[in-house]
Amino acid sequence: MTQVVDKSVVDSPRQEVLKLYGNRLRLRVCGLYRDGDRLLMVRHRGIGPTDTFWCPPGGGAQFGEAAPDALIREFSEETGLDVHVGPMLFVNEFMQPPLHAMELFFEVQATGGTLHQGTDPEMGIDEQIIQEVKLMSFAEIKQYPPEEVHALFQYCDSLDDVFRLRGYLQP
Repeated sequence: MTQVVDKSVVDSPRQEVLKLYGNRLRLRVCGLYRDGDRLLMVRHRGIGPTDTFWCPPGGGAQFGEAAPDALIREFSEETGLDVHVGPMLFVNEFMQPPLHAMELFFEVQATGGTLHQGTDPEMGIDEQIIQEVKLMSFAEIKQYPPEEVHALFQYCDSLDDVFRLRGYLQP
């Protein structure tokens, strides 16, 4: 028996991502949360050539919202964690046309909350792109093909290297 897949259902997250974030420059804030030898990562669908994209938690700052406040909000929405925002470490320019974002990466520490898979409030319940929230070792992260993980990992050979990144990362 052949299963018929409704392509509009498969493309829905990608279309939602393009509608909300495509063809414009966004300012994103991202947090690096470390628990021992693991880094908190979020798996998204609708981004990249394979529809699987792992990156540290974060999202868009809203007009009039300070970057640390945006990151606190994003962590709560995506992961359920309350965080203290530490120093800004580096800037990454994310370019996967039609997506383009300037990303400010901060070190964060958890202060409360319970880790769980959250949601993206800009998206409807059927268009959610957050698929998983997970603490991952550096080896686990590097097992994924480069197009399925954030580009920052191409500059690193260890989890310690991630926290030593500084300046502007070239796209």
